Amino acid sequence: MNERIVGAAALDRMIDDIESRAGESVLARAADVALFLLDVDGVMTDGGLIQSDDGQEHKRFHAQDTLGLRLLQAAGVPCGIISGRASPTLVKRARELGIDIVRAGCHDKLAAMNEILEASALTAAECAFMGDDIVDLAPMLRARLALCPCDAHPLAHAHAHHVLARPGGGAAVREACELILQARGELRDAFEPYLS
Repeated sequence: MNERIVGAAALDRMIDDIESRAGESVLARAADVALFLLDVDGVMTDGGLIQSDDGQEHKRFHAQDTLGLRLLQAAGVPCGIISGRASPTLVKRARELGIDIVRAGCHDKLAAMNEILEASALTAAECAFMGDDIVDLAPMLRARLALCPCDAHPLAHAHAHHVLARPGGGAAVREACELILQARGELRDAFEPYLS
């Protein structure tokens, strides 16, 4: 069988899976997303923090999230980070991802979200927020689309419009990006260069 056909068939199955898992109401919300904001610890990472004896903090990120965020941004959806923790690792990672919207050391994530929306001239009805714990509930409740990883706190599950199949730090962000791209009708185009 032609490799191109195999790739296209796999993409068709992936799209079917995204649509069946999300359902019509979540896809309708995701179709309106023009800004994707997300937490870091427990979302982009597994929530584990490694601190070395010299006080340096280390985080583990999933490589698949990198391409997901880049594809989403290439499709015209800016991404931003709102994190309760501030660290040089976070700043470096955001720079690597081409993310200019970074609010680190935030104790009021809703206020940070509102500032970002005002600066971008977007509304909460055009925003997705992905969090994993109770400190993320206020922005989740305000956003048009609230997402959380499968291993998020039960209250995050209860307030999410959609619980992703993957855990925080386990490519849940990639899954969210693909959901948004598919809902906007842009996933196939985003993947096309890789299937040619």
